[in-house]
Amino acid sequence: MHILGIDIGGTKCSAVLGRASVDGEPPVIVDKIKIKTGSARPWQTVLDELAGAADALLSAHGVKKDRSELEGIGISCGGPLDSARGVILSPPNLPGWDEVPVSEYFESRIGVGTRLQNDANACAVAEWKYGAAKGSENAVFLTFGTGMGAGLILGGRLYSGTRDLAGEVGHIRLTDSGPFGYGKSGSFEGWCSGGGLVNIAKITAGSKAWDSPLARDLSLVDGKTLQDALEADDPFARAVYTACAEKLGMGLSVIIDILDPEVIVIGSIYTRMSGFFDGIIKDIVERETLPPYKCKIKAAQLGESIGDIAALSLAAGGY
Repeated sequence: MHILGIDIGGTKCSAVLGRASVDGEPPVIVDKIKIKTGSARPWQTVLDELAGAADALLSAHGVKKDRSELEGIGISCGGPLDSARGVILSPPNLPGWDEVPVSEYFESRIGVGTRLQNDANACAVAEWKYGAAKGSENAVFLTFGTGMGAGLILGGRLYSGTRDLAGEVGHIRLTDSGPFGYGKSGSFEGWCSGGGLVNIAKITAGSKAWDSPLARDLSLVDGKTLQDALEADDPFARAVYTACAEKLGMGLSVIIDILDPEVIVIGSIYTRMSGFFDGIIKDIVERETLPPYKCKIKAAQLGESIGDIAALSLAAGGY
């Protein structure tokens, strides 16, 4: 059976055709078409193009027009949203996407059942079913990319809360002041995200005289230049990443004490730099959490394909 994934982002979207997993393996990605989202483009235009891309994929790979060979559609999108109704609710990275009935649209256009989840939840499902959290009953997935959000697997099921707002850990205030993120200074997202690293760099640059080109010219600072500088043992980049890692350890400790998960899986920045982070967060988590400390902390396993597999995982259900 085929499955169809739709991944909706602020700058680009994709329609992904896959085959359902066999023996616990991730869905096989058969083909994919990307389109631009664009802040000025109406959501109706974007959805029409996505549906056209989906039709093209189905036709190109011989999926019958009665859709009997298509098991379902999964849609991953940044929140807020209402997963029960299948409605997107004004995400900050999608201006004009207000009360968009996206599940109803694709069910009507393609003709099969459609499931909608926010991107953190979708990635949590994917890593739980096929990745680093496979086999666990209680797991947390942290995005740790452009922002900081969480998907929660509790008692062997996805938990999204009363208003689909469970897992918004980026909003937790870790310090009274500090880098700004998710609407407040000193938030988990302010300290631990791509934008957070840049903000930490701005604060750190003024703390003393650094022998670093990045500290002398902050216009050069972004995620890639900071990572490259850290790998070159730049002291300024090391100070920035150390501050981020220390707060990551504090945030993880809060999550562990509240939810007692078996495993926390962390994506994006952590996946690329886990060796550095692990050297700092381990002692903090052991010190700050209730003993005995049992939770495993792992890098996301599904790599660059996680967005595609996440959307396909929703289509396959079972969460």
